[in-house]
Amino acid sequence: MLLDQDGTVFVKVFLTIVATLLPIVNPVGSAPIFLNLTHGADTSTRKALAAAVAFNSFLLLLGSLILGNLVLRMFGLSIPVVQIAGGIVLCMLAVKMLSDEPASTPLPSEQSDAMAIARAFYPLTLPLTVDPGAIAVAVTIGANHSHNLRTIAVGIVAGVAGVSTIAVSVWLCYRYAERVSVWLGHSRMMAVLRLSAFVMLCIGVQIAWNGVKAMLEEVTVSTTPATASPAPVTPAPK
Repeated sequence: MLLDQDGTVFVKVFLTIVATLLPIVNPVGSAPIFLNLTHGADTSTRKALAAAVAFNSFLLLLGSLILGNLVLRMFGLSIPVVQIAGGIVLCMLAVKMLSDEPASTPLPSEQSDAMAIARAFYPLTLPLTVDPGAIAVAVTIGANHSHNLRTIAVGIVAGVAGVSTIAVSVWLCYRYAERVSVWLGHSRMMAVLRLSAFVMLCIGVQIAWNGVKAMLEEVTVSTTPATASPAPVTPAPK
């Protein structure tokens, strides 16, 4: 009976994490931007970066699931604040992608590889791959855990499995993004890049707006006066 319950909890948590976070992470849509941000790097460097970004994404998502709510409480932060700040950062990156033109000539290999490796965490992992929306959702999922130790242990195992699945999908998409770009050609790849950057800008605006809306709702609730209960009606004497 306990094994059946544990299996049900495992499948539920695993499917919730993958179904909720994978569309937000969207490694397929981020792959063209990954190529643009690693412009001038050779194939071996991009392979190493794909593995590094996937590993960083695994740690960031798993940390948000398990410790995210605790960290926010420690610093007195709320999820709407994270959404607003992260949405602004994502918008800035998207605007830069839309306005900048790729260099016509690649950088020297040593210089380009060093610059690419330096970007492994920022901006390739955060906010490109794991954006503030994914972090906020992961923190929310992690906050809704059971207080039963056995269920928590099963949930952690399911969380590791779900986040690992997302990290593998990130690695596959970034690992083979260069082959896809060669198949598409330069002009089509640039069109995909611009479209992806615009979608990223829209996502950043949406994330920031969600944070603003949540804060406005909190302010509205806190400033709304409590409705006074009607006074009892005293029946008139006969």
